[in-house]
Amino acid sequence: FIQLREKNLDTDSFLKEAAEIKELCARYHVPFVINDNVEIAKEINADGVHVGQEDMAAGNARAILGSDKIIGVSAHTVEEAVLAEKNGADYLGVGAAFQTGTKKDAGNISHETIKQICKAVNIPVIAIGGITHDNVMELAGSGICGIAVVSAIFAAEDITKATRELKELTLKMKDSTCISKDNASS
Repeated sequence: FIQLREKNLDTDSFLKEAAEIKELCARYHVPFVINDNVEIAKEINADGVHVGQEDMAAGNARAILGSDKIIGVSAHTVEEAVLAEKNGADYLGVGAAFQTGTKKDAGNISHETIKQICKAVNIPVIAIGGITHDNVMELAGSGICGIAVVSAIFAAEDITKATRELKELTLKMKDSTCISKDNASS
């Protein structure tokens, strides 16, 4: 799953970059979503969009993109998570799980809050923020279904090796309480 997050590009450059990444992701059958920008997600026919609390409600994004698109929502509290699910979110990005340099305005949320969010919703919860090879195992038992990373991979000397190792650790960390749409009723 790839999410393109560009905060400082002009629209034409963003569109060009998004179209190139979409093509690459399609070649490898990797879902591709755009962060925050529903208009660009619609224009390039991305697989979906991820919106923050200050961006757009999940229901509004769904109305613009259609029922077949992925809608992700950032959540920091149980209340935000429950509302996002009620409004049609397909998954939640929850964090920051740890201190992060990638998103300067992200405050950490406790691992207890992450657990509470996982218990409160029936959609996948993805932890984000400051997750590394060294701390990913601290998320074991939280109920999350996966992690989102930037620096843990792109700041590594060997990106392929870092990705492989982080994936292996994440699979070990992932706990059986992970909720997905397929087993939400079980």
